[in-house]
Amino acid sequence: MSHACLNHDLISVLADVDVLVVGAGSAGCCAAIAAAEALGPGRVALIERYGYPGGTSTQILDTFYGFFTPGDQPRKVVGGIPDRVVDALDATGDQFLRPNTYGAGTGVNYNPERLKLVWDRLLAEAGVNVYLHTNLVDVESDGQGRLVAAVIWTKRGFFRVRAQRMIDASGDADLCHAGNIPYEKAGDLDPAQTLTTTFRMSNVDLNAYEAAGGKTMLMQAMDSAMLDGSHPLPRKAGSAHAMVQEGCIATVAVRVADMDATDFEQLGQAEREGRRQAFIYEAFFRDRIAGYTHAKIIGLSHHIGVRETRRVYGEYRLTRDDCLEARQFDDAVLLCGAPIEDHRDSGGKGEETRWAYVKDHLAYGVPYGTLVPKGRDELWVVGRCFSATHDAHASCRSMGQTMSMGQAAGIAAAVSIQQGCGARDVDIFGLRNRLQEIGAVLELPDTIAQTAADAWATNRD
Repeated sequence: MSHACLNHDLISVLADVDVLVVGAGSAGCCAAIAAAEALGPGRVALIERYGYPGGTSTQILDTFYGFFTPGDQPRKVVGGIPDRVVDALDATGDQFLRPNTYGAGTGVNYNPERLKLVWDRLLAEAGVNVYLHTNLVDVESDGQGRLVAAVIWTKRGFFRVRAQRMIDASGDADLCHAGNIPYEKAGDLDPAQTLTTTFRMSNVDLNAYEAAGGKTMLMQAMDSAMLDGSHPLPRKAGSAHAMVQEGCIATVAVRVADMDATDFEQLGQAEREGRRQAFIYEAFFRDRIAGYTHAKIIGLSHHIGVRETRRVYGEYRLTRDDCLEARQFDDAVLLCGAPIEDHRDSGGKGEETRWAYVKDHLAYGVPYGTLVPKGRDELWVVGRCFSATHDAHASCRSMGQTMSMGQAAGIAAAVSIQQGCGARDVDIFGLRNRLQEIGAVLELPDTIAQTAADAWATNRD
């Protein structure tokens, strides 16, 4: 909600730009890069509350999913700026392809510390004005209700950033929330997905782990530990995978349920619970899993991983049937072949993650309208606050797709500026052409992708 106590006229203007992007996650970075490369240096601003870009890609995870469709005949369905990100990681030996044995398709595993530097470099080369350690606190509207500026807070005090167009890549739809733009909140209609603190362990003997049965052995040990009560694990499933760094693993195992991640008190409680669970897992791994006897946690995610909070109502809303039936749309600006992956609290009974797969391992199109808040001409939403139902969101939230959303919205915002039209009037044919010119994939390729660990460059030929 807008803060009536702030007198915007008394707040200095830090920058006056064509496009402002709020949130420097994978979606926001790609949006800012795309817009700046289309408009020119100095015309795009990107604000971020933390001290480095990347969001979930650098704070929580180490794998991009969504680049490849699942199945035994995978297709590469993401391209453009996301390819350049992985190319930069590949150039320094900081990525490899790894299978997802749960059915989400091949992932691009990377070094998140190197990725911070990659995002820095790509943003700088594009000429984006990047403001780190910057918090969005309010928005300013004109007499017609159009958003014209963001009010930010820094250690130097309050500032305004004026912009003709804005892109909400905040994850929690903070810009839209401040501007009173309608959204569905996770948990209102369907149970919200659980939260996860990821952690990393070093000194793991992966050869011993694989020789003892690998994932199958791990799942059996987790199930056994829950049954015999030896380790109070929060769930009987989870993943531990090798990292780029030798002898290290990363996990998606912690599960925190029934928390509203937009409420600071509940979020703080979730953070504490996530840390508690992480060290329960450390003890379990050391005690019960081959290869982990001398392993220790060397890092927790920068903050707990949040899968969904606010989802803005757009000009179009992606649905479960759109995903599972592999529907195509004339205004599609990206593809997705990822299954619905719905992490819910099972209370220790039944399925902990509900899966549903796209028909015939194909890919569906994601309409441009899912990126445009309903009735708005100056604003786009990208990343996990885009317009989708709970189920559709659980399919289309992979970082391959959020990066693709970002580049689509970034180019659309630039076109909107260049042609003097609103978000809803952007020429879709022209937008799709510009996306394809930079390498975006808008039609399912005929070529089967190569997914061996070292095969990334093969798919770039």
